[in-house]
Amino acid sequence: MLSFPKAALVALAVALVVAGCGGAVLPQIQNESDRLPIARNLYDQGEYGTAVELLSNYVSTGNGKADIDQAVYLLGIAYLGQKEWASAQSQFERISRDFPESDSANAAAYRLGYAMSRQTHGPDFDQENTLKAMAQFHTLVASQPDDPWAALARTRIAELRSALAHKLWRDGDVYLKLKLYEPAKVYYGSVLREYPDTPEYGDALIGNAMADARLGKRDSAIVVLEGLAKQFQGRPLGLKASLTLEHVRKWPAEGDVKHRRHRSVEPSQTPPATPTPSTPTSTPFVP
Repeated sequence: MLSFPKAALVALAVALVVAGCGGAVLPQIQNESDRLPIARNLYDQGEYGTAVELLSNYVSTGNGKADIDQAVYLLGIAYLGQKEWASAQSQFERISRDFPESDSANAAAYRLGYAMSRQTHGPDFDQENTLKAMAQFHTLVASQPDDPWAALARTRIAELRSALAHKLWRDGDVYLKLKLYEPAKVYYGSVLREYPDTPEYGDALIGNAMADARLGKRDSAIVVLEGLAKQFQGRPLGLKASLTLEHVRKWPAEGDVKHRRHRSVEPSQTPPATPTPSTPTSTPFVP
C-alpha cells in the first residue's frame, strides 16, 4: 500500500464539491507534492474517476520524479475501482516494465494478473485471458514465493484452475446430454488428468462413469459411483453419486447401442479403484 509523509496530508483538507452528476470537481493542486496524497484520499473515498483525472496526465509527463511509480500504481488501482480492466492492466504492466524495483512492484504484479482475469469471458468462450492471468500469477509465485502477494496469487491460481475445469466439465455434460458419449469422455478425461485438485474433479468422475455406462461399461461405472457414494456419504458429491447410481443400475448392460457406434460390451473384469477427488463439491469462480 502507498504511504505519504504527514506534512503532505495537509492537502487533504482541499474541499471537494459534489457535482450534480454525483462526481467530484477536480481539486486544485497548489503544490505537486500534494497530488498523490489528494489522489489517494479520493481513491479511499471511492472517487475513482476524479483520482484518474488527477493522475492521468501526471503519469504521462512526470517521468523522472521520485514518486512516479507510486502515481502509476495508484492510477492502476483507481482504474480497477472503475472496473476499467484493460486500462488498469496497462498501468501495472508499466510498473513491471519501467519500475521493477518499485516498492509497489509485487502488488502491481498481483493486480496485473487480477486485471487480466477480470477480462475473461464466460465458459462458452475462449479462455485466453484466464490462461494469461494464470501465467502472470505463476510468475509472481515463482519469483517471490514468500511475499504476501504471492500467497494471494496462489489463491487466484486455484480459482482460475477451477474455472477452466468447470468449462471442460460443462462441455462434457453438454455432449453427454447430446448422447455423444465419446466426445463427452474426452472433456471429462481432461478434467481428471489436468485438474485433479479442483472441485470439478468429482463431477467429472460421475460424468465419465455415466458415459462409460452408455458405452457398454456399466459394471465399472457402478463400481465408481458406489465408491463415491460411500466415500462422500452425507455430502453433496455423495448424494449426487447415489442418485446417479440409482439411474445407472436401471440402464441396459449393453449400453446405449444406438448411439455408441455398436462398440462391444466391455469384458468382465475387476474395475479399478475409484479415484479420490480432492474436494467434494463444485464451486463457481469467485474473483
